[in-house]
Amino acid sequence: MNADRNRGKVLVTGASSGIGQATALELGKRGYAVAVHYFHNEKGAEETLKQIREARGEAIGVKADVRHQAEVERMVEAIVERFGTIDALVNNAGSLVARVPLLEMTQEYWNEVFTLNVNSVFYCTQAVARIMTRQKGGVIVNVSSIAGRNGGGPGAIAYAAAKGAVLTFTKGLAKELAPHGIRVNGVAPGVIQTPFHDRFTSAEQMKRMVELIPLKYAGTPEETATVIAFLVSPEARYLTGETIEVNGGLLMD
Repeated sequence: MNADRNRGKVLVTGASSGIGQATALELGKRGYAVAVHYFHNEKGAEETLKQIREARGEAIGVKADVRHQAEVERMVEAIVERFGTIDALVNNAGSLVARVPLLEMTQEYWNEVFTLNVNSVFYCTQAVARIMTRQKGGVIVNVSSIAGRNGGGPGAIAYAAAKGAVLTFTKGLAKELAPHGIRVNGVAPGVIQTPFHDRFTSAEQMKRMVELIPLKYAGTPEETATVIAFLVSPEARYLTGETIEVNGGLLMD
């Protein structure tokens, strides 16, 4: 366990699996107190909490449907009641929902993708930013996707557009919140070995994607989590408005 304890209080959304879980574990290892958010996957959240606590870290579980603003506000209030404040927010919750081609899309599907991937980021950010502006400081990290840069894979237009919105939202937030001492950055993961691809990508599709990656392998959630932990940390104090590509060279600016 990192000896540097009590580094701050962090909310990680979607922390029951994949990148969110790896991020919560990494931050807990580094001495942050972590609010582990989940909605459906209670078992995964319990595993995250167990591992943080076994490493003598501090963590609480918080359940909320981040598609609904009222639930987000109740979640944030509950965290503040337990932790006293929130010093950092990692907006990770999101999903492709399903692979749907343009001509088969319904308005309901489009709205569902945007509500989960964009509205949730707005709701969580606004609720936490109220706290951070009062305390004159904080850090926000938004998890976007390579899809927001390159338009996404088959049937992922809505998801790509939503993640593109998160990229732009990150820049706008960085400008607006900088005078309050709040840094806002993002990460854009590429092909990462998570339940996302287990659910939405066939083994053949995954093989073809990996062949295009210069480093020739799909990344791990931990490799994204360490970048997020850096952005949360004081070591990144002069970084704001940036989104770091974590994709093995698949997309280079």
